[in-house]
Amino acid sequence: MGMMMGALLGCRSSELAPAKPEIAITIDDFDVNVETPRLDPDARNAAILATLQAAGIRAAAFVAGKRVDTPDGKRRLALWSEAGHMLANHSYSHWNYPRVDFEAFSADVLRAEAVIASYPTFRKLFRFPYLKEGATAEQRDRMRAFLKAHGYRMGYVTVDASDWAINARLHKRLEENPQAPLDGYRDFYIEHIWERTQFYDSLARRVLNRPVRHTLLIHHNLLNALFLADLLQMYARRGWRLIDAATAFEDPIFVNEPDILPAGESILWAMAKESGKLDAALRYPAEDEAYERKRMDELGL
Repeated sequence: MGMMMGALLGCRSSELAPAKPEIAITIDDFDVNVETPRLDPDARNAAILATLQAAGIRAAAFVAGKRVDTPDGKRRLALWSEAGHMLANHSYSHWNYPRVDFEAFSADVLRAEAVIASYPTFRKLFRFPYLKEGATAEQRDRMRAFLKAHGYRMGYVTVDASDWAINARLHKRLEENPQAPLDGYRDFYIEHIWERTQFYDSLARRVLNRPVRHTLLIHHNLLNALFLADLLQMYARRGWRLIDAATAFEDPIFVNEPDILPAGESILWAMAKESGKLDAALRYPAEDEAYERKRMDELGL
């Protein structure tokens, strides 16, 4: 079993279980310079920040360095640090690690650090692009050792999702018709995230016999500029507590190193795979646009 898994399984649920299920917002890529319909980059950035401020929570921004490595990108990112949100490393080039050699990928991690390390809220957490951590044991373990040697911890996802796929459809519709109604995209998004939240929460309870402090993966995009407030309200209505990302990453689950290949996906998916007990419940890749395509087509989205 991966590091610490046995110890965590031995924890009594009463020692770790919160009064309500808890979830933090983590935001990947940070395409802060991309032009989108309805909202320009500054308006989109401001909308997401305002939603988080209104909810009283601090997110974690997993920044792909190339997305912010311009004067405007750095200015927009600075607003996140000024608001107290954690900034973390998502590599510079957003490469799919299994397709890149170790030397190039490890150098790319340090290149990203050089872009974001000067911000006061930078923390040494790392998240692999696409959540892909290596195709072979050698590839996986070399990066694990490299990250530890440079002081990094893993910024794992617990609740993986496909907001990026919904965003792509939304973007395309607005390019075709700038006045298109968007309620269907909002409703589908919230339904999708809730269904994925229930799935991954069930994995935690089945694999660890306890709830965890969840980290939800979403992206800095138009979809969240428009509908993140609705998503956060959904969690509140359903009795979930929104927490700071820094608090979520204190959960003991995040020290695990699942021994699976290919390595990656949600930490809960990986631990369920490692357990060998839940294979029938696990699809691979864990999340992909293909899983949502039919339903979105049926809804005309």
